[in-house]
Amino acid sequence: MAETRTQVGIIGAGPAGLTLGHLLHEAGIENVILEARSRDYVEARVRAGVLEHDVAALFEQAGVGSRMRREGLVHTGVELQSAGERHRIAFDELTGKTIVVYGQTEIVKDLIDARLDTGAQLHFEAEGVELHDLDTERPRLAYRHDGASHELACDLVAGCDGFHGVSRTAIPAGVIREFTREYPFGWLGILASVAPSSEELVYAHHERGFALLSMRSPEVSRLYLQCAPDEDVAEWPDERIWEELQMRLGAEGWTLHEGEIVEKGVTPMRSFVAEPMQWGRLYLAGDAAHIVPPTGAKGLNLAVRDVHVLADALIAWFGNGDRTLLDAYSETCLRRVWRAEHFSWWMTTMLHRRPDGDEFDLRLQLSQLRYLRTSRVAATSLAENYVGIERV
Repeated sequence: MAETRTQVGIIGAGPAGLTLGHLLHEAGIENVILEARSRDYVEARVRAGVLEHDVAALFEQAGVGSRMRREGLVHTGVELQSAGERHRIAFDELTGKTIVVYGQTEIVKDLIDARLDTGAQLHFEAEGVELHDLDTERPRLAYRHDGASHELACDLVAGCDGFHGVSRTAIPAGVIREFTREYPFGWLGILASVAPSSEELVYAHHERGFALLSMRSPEVSRLYLQCAPDEDVAEWPDERIWEELQMRLGAEGWTLHEGEIVEKGVTPMRSFVAEPMQWGRLYLAGDAAHIVPPTGAKGLNLAVRDVHVLADALIAWFGNGDRTLLDAYSETCLRRVWRAEHFSWWMTTMLHRRPDGDEFDLRLQLSQLRYLRTSRVAATSLAENYVGIERV
């Protein structure tokens, strides 16, 4: 078995793992990234596409934001729709900040290109990763790659391998606590080869269920429909999807443009948090530690903010032996995680129709939407959470 050594072993080459690896490399800290999937698979995964103000700025500052700056769509607000009427929440006026619409797949491609340019180690199709000796000063990662067995000795391990990865399950059951909320609906999402019908995102509350108009580029639209979490996508031919989108997103004086649907799929919705996010020499980040419903556009942003905190902590520890930030990692991240969980839950419950809901639930939703239309304070709270709160 071939054995190598590095300072930080990173499991997972999604946005969290790749961003952490880049930040550490720029700071002169050796790290190795292990990814179970192929490069083609990782670069093709369609995920989030909304970057908070400070997350977009981080990519710029880290030197991986040039394509995002050229191709990303800067948005200064979003629109909320109910009863066929729309109201705009102006982020720039309320907070002085904006968001950037730039697909997660593109971020991952940019980070992989940057990684390969540096020559730092990134191993795709690293199979059977096992974590050992996490409660010692010399944790180890065992895995298979290119038909051979390998062992990677580290000073620390970052688990960035998602909800179904191996990292979180390596923490003893008596140490970790898990908090879960399952939602009685999912999102039927499509990618369509048609220019977006709105310059900004539209969140629509409708009697038939929630709908969202988003985009990936000036030529590609991303749209969602509330559906059952176990919905059979085969029951949704293109004609039915467009008919439902027309109904739920319809507004006076506005037209939803239709085009070829190139991808469709159903995503169940849940909230999940694992505490603590660290044990021994293992530190969890991103979906390995928490999941949010996509309504608040927080999943990718939380992952990047986790590893930004972790990178700063590791730079201090490797630089001068100061463990203050490292020891506080879980507590620091969880403050933001629970704020994002609440915001995502609030947006979700305000905009989606529960299958077991009644008129009381509906009146509460309409009241909240009306409050957002009439109160600058309420609108500012939504805007502040959406663009990203600097300190929590």
